[in-house]
Amino acid sequence: MGELYPVLKVSVVIPVYNEEESLPALLSRTIAACKQLKQPYEIILVDDGSTDASGNMLIAAAEESDNHIIAVLLNRNYGQHSAIMAGFNQVSGDLIITLDADLQNPPEEIIRLVEVAEQGYDVVGTVRARRQDSWFRRSASKIINMMIQQATGKTMGDYGCMLRAYRRHIVEAMLHCQERSTFIPILANTFARHTTEIGVQHAEREFGDSKYSLMKLINLMYDLITCLTTTPLRLLSVMGSIVALSGFALAVALVVLRLIFGPAWAANGVFTLFAILFMFIGAQFVGMGLLGEYIGRIYTDVRARPRYFIQKIVGEKNHINNQEENE
Repeated sequence: MGELYPVLKVSVVIPVYNEEESLPALLSRTIAACKQLKQPYEIILVDDGSTDASGNMLIAAAEESDNHIIAVLLNRNYGQHSAIMAGFNQVSGDLIITLDADLQNPPEEIIRLVEVAEQGYDVVGTVRARRQDSWFRRSASKIINMMIQQATGKTMGDYGCMLRAYRRHIVEAMLHCQERSTFIPILANTFARHTTEIGVQHAEREFGDSKYSLMKLINLMYDLITCLTTTPLRLLSVMGSIVALSGFALAVALVVLRLIFGPAWAANGVFTLFAILFMFIGAQFVGMGLLGEYIGRIYTDVRARPRYFIQKIVGEKNHINNQEENE
């Protein structure tokens, strides 16, 4: 972009959930990558209610002072994005980088993200080159990315990759948002003025399985639809109007045809009428389902329960905000 915007300190936020097998390699590679930076750094690892030894491993790593590691332990599993928000609430750097713990995106890319961010970008996204995921995961990701682009007008190609860099003012803006369900890459783009994307390597998952099951992917899709925009409600109104007008026109046509061809013709169209009735009923259920999603989101936000509950923080930092809730 021309003018350089230097980064003074880098904070790396990594959510961890049952990753005891990958943690040793994750820690060593992330620390090695951060040591190559010109800037001071900190690594914030958020244990999202792991049931294996991940929490104890994070505590042990944070107790070693030369690692610059802060371990944030949540009392239970809240989900990836809530865990990242818990990490955001502890950062002290002016550039924050998020990274998954499964090592499918190499920590070595941190250096390049910092270099690109210094060119003046508020958000630096990434696109996974030659993805090593299954056909189902790749297809689902494409559908979700298309939905996001249509709803937001943003042209970023890969919202599913969590290896991203955010300037401090973007993170602070996200922390001030009140909604409980949050999809961080999209939320960040709503505040960012200058964004860009770079290609990064993508490796096969060496340890464990993906934490996103089919049901979690479906829940993510509904979260994306309802947290991004009210367009589905407007679309529902348009579709309802079209269906109502079509139904009225069809009813008029049926009356005219009955007058022309007599009652025998109408008797032969009983199943057609049932099919039309089922179509209307199905449209109503779709509409009620969408309305239910929005009403449920309103109910969740009105209750104003915290996104997460921090059980313990281990590690040194300049300013520890050890609160039980984010907002």
